[in-house]
Amino acid sequence: MNNRLFICFIALFQTITSLGAVEKQQLNSNWKFRQARSLVTWHNASVPGTVHTDLLSNGMIPDPFIGQNERQVQWVDKEDWIYRSQFDLDPTVAKQDNVNLVFEGLDTYADVYLNDSLIVKANNMFRRWVSPVRDILKPSGNVLKIYFHSPLKVDLPKFEALPFQYDCGNDQSENGGIFDKKVSIFARKAGYHYGWDWGPRLVTSGIWRPVYLEGWNNAKIDDIYVYTVNASRKAANLGIELSVNSNAQSDDCTLLIANKTDGTLIGHKKLSLTKGDNRVKLMLDIKNPRLWWCNGLGKPNLYDLEFLLKIGKDTLDIKSKSIGIRKIELVREEDPDGRSFYFKLNGVPVFAKGANYIPCDNFLPRVTDSIYARTINDAVIANMNMLRVWGGGIYENDTFYDLCDRNGIMVWQDFMFACSLYPAEGEMLENIRQEAVENICRLRSHPCIALWCGNNENLEAWYNWGWKRRYTNQGVADLLWKQYDDLYHQLLPGLVAEYAPDAFYTPSSPFSRKDGSPEPHRGDFHLWSVWGGGQPVDLYNHFRSRFFSEYGFQSFPEYSTVMKYAPDTTQHYIDSDVMLSHQRGGATANKRIEKYLLDSYPRPSNFKSFLYMTQVLQGDAIKTAMEAHRRNKPYCMGSLFWQHNDCWPVASWSSRDYYGNWKAQHYFAKKAYRDILVSTLMSNDTVRVYVVSDRQLPTTGTLTVNSMSHDGTQVAKISKKIKVEKDAVKMIEFTKRDLFKDGTDASLIVYTSFTDGATTYDNTFLPTEHKNIQFLKPHVDLTISGTPGNYQVTVLSTEFVRAMCLKIDGCDDYFFEDNYFDLLPGKKYTIKLRSTLPLETVKKKLSWTSIYNSTH
Repeated sequence: MNNRLFICFIALFQTITSLGAVEKQQLNSNWKFRQARSLVTWHNASVPGTVHTDLLSNGMIPDPFIGQNERQVQWVDKEDWIYRSQFDLDPTVAKQDNVNLVFEGLDTYADVYLNDSLIVKANNMFRRWVSPVRDILKPSGNVLKIYFHSPLKVDLPKFEALPFQYDCGNDQSENGGIFDKKVSIFARKAGYHYGWDWGPRLVTSGIWRPVYLEGWNNAKIDDIYVYTVNASRKAANLGIELSVNSNAQSDDCTLLIANKTDGTLIGHKKLSLTKGDNRVKLMLDIKNPRLWWCNGLGKPNLYDLEFLLKIGKDTLDIKSKSIGIRKIELVREEDPDGRSFYFKLNGVPVFAKGANYIPCDNFLPRVTDSIYARTINDAVIANMNMLRVWGGGIYENDTFYDLCDRNGIMVWQDFMFACSLYPAEGEMLENIRQEAVENICRLRSHPCIALWCGNNENLEAWYNWGWKRRYTNQGVADLLWKQYDDLYHQLLPGLVAEYAPDAFYTPSSPFSRKDGSPEPHRGDFHLWSVWGGGQPVDLYNHFRSRFFSEYGFQSFPEYSTVMKYAPDTTQHYIDSDVMLSHQRGGATANKRIEKYLLDSYPRPSNFKSFLYMTQVLQGDAIKTAMEAHRRNKPYCMGSLFWQHNDCWPVASWSSRDYYGNWKAQHYFAKKAYRDILVSTLMSNDTVRVYVVSDRQLPTTGTLTVNSMSHDGTQVAKISKKIKVEKDAVKMIEFTKRDLFKDGTDASLIVYTSFTDGATTYDNTFLPTEHKNIQFLKPHVDLTISGTPGNYQVTVLSTEFVRAMCLKIDGCDDYFFEDNYFDLLPGKKYTIKLRSTLPLETVKKKLSWTSIYNSTH
């Protein structure tokens, strides 16, 4: 680089923050709202927000998350609402030649008026709405008004005008008081707002993302796309594309690109701009790049870049962008077993370990940065490397993807279509096109994005759920399939190819072929035979797929969470009205949990114990699946359970409840997803121990298989040195006679461990179902030490303790690093506890339970 240019750039870079080329004025305060039919009464409103949360904060509706209050607020989505704000124009914005009013998100049908001029007619929750308003603004007393039309009143006429109905899987129209009129598919709005089998029906409206004025002169950078063309440890080649909006022709423009960390100039280009939108392309070569890796494979290295747009000596705009240098590929290749489905990162095959993610709340503006941080951090702690953003929710806030970037969590990104057929033609298809373009462009530079997927389960529903057979009118069936094909096989893949050519696309999940139902040996698969089909949990050990993108098992949340939504203890039984209203899988779902539990476990002694036992049941079931999937590597290369989180307090498939409390399943996932897994499987007289490694180097260590009785009496102990090749599975066989001697399945524990010299990876295996085991009454010694924020809890028992669960009664301020763990007889175990509570309070309120305690 020219030294003179470098010195000039450093001087410019050091003063850049004072230049302020593009000016913004936030308009998120001073809002009021009213029911459109109310001509007088205005109430205070929060922006971003929703009608429901504003009604709640004004004391006008009860909390719909408590009891059966959801039923009492179904009138809200059938009313129109008006929001209004008054503001004075910021003088710095007033000086700009161009001023736009920007809504990052309007939910959903909204007419926007500025000083009585209609400037926006919004009809898509997932889009950004921008309107030039320079000539409409006044120096003071500007009035911004938004009329939100009831999504039900807008879409019911569309439903009634059709001679047939679109299948719409989880729309709980009957809970909304509109009988079987499932209208959610007509609105470009989060599907789960209309209800799902884990969520309430709360059809929101409102200004759900920020609103502001943006002013600029001459030219500004509208969009930046940075992608990796080639990457290795020695060199990387980056492609950069910018969209620059210019007021006029200009031949004296320069683009400068800097590493924000040290201020070094890494690229520059002279530009000739024409009036309007300009596309700028350039290539960058990076020597010895710090590559972006997913959690478990390396550091998720990022480069914080600064893009500077200048005309002559004037700085017009500056934009920051964090980028990761990486190549992610979806490998779909024919092989002797069928067709592969796996991800390759920087040339390394990756076993995807993770979960499906839904929105963290039904009222989206309540999802704070701290909630996002905790949600992603909990995935990292549990050794996940992928989250699937499911298609019935939203294209998430930038904060979500930024956190995934910085924590090495790959993202499988669905487009927002799930479990339904959609009228994808005409104006609707064009609306979807614009939605897709905006969101592809917004997200495409994030290194975390691993895959774009057209929809969730729509193809499977057409073939496997009976939807195709339901449309006996061939003309209607042909129309629906054409709309499906136009959307998922024509429009969306074309847009991904055009706007994110480095990205991969799959039409549906699950997907193996277009002209038939999914085949597990040829693609990803959703395994619901165990839960939905009532098959035994052991099926997880035998069912094979190339990639499990969904599977799950329900449990109840912990007692403290139930108390928040069901404080009336007379409702504490699974068939009560309140418990059923917080079980969206229907009355059969609670009975199904109970049946699975009593088929394999001893009967819980009370309601609180029942909740705990369902979590152990869920954890054991999903642990069985996770271990089976990893044992099947490389035939199987992905395990994403359903689901990572909840949108309200409810019985569901989540591993973390609405308040972020870890269920047993999340603790079990943390161990099952470690870089080394030790897993035991018994078949007839053969015991197989598997050591599964995700490491990129061979690992040598000691495998120990130890069988004992529940009082700690040693039966057999076998140790041997083994070598596990990189990214491979090692299996060692034993006979039952080797390990059990004369003991019975019901009287023994098999404890396996693999130690590589620095770390021990272990697991406990019980050879028979819990209901057949006579658990001994545990005698536990429990001690606590440390200071607030850094406690250690040490436990010791003379008997085996199955699924020991520690709690601090009546408190929310705590987190155990491990929980629901198996405690071997005579083996001391220390767990870290994070809590700001005083030591004496922790000692007083600390309690524990186990399978024995909960069934006696």
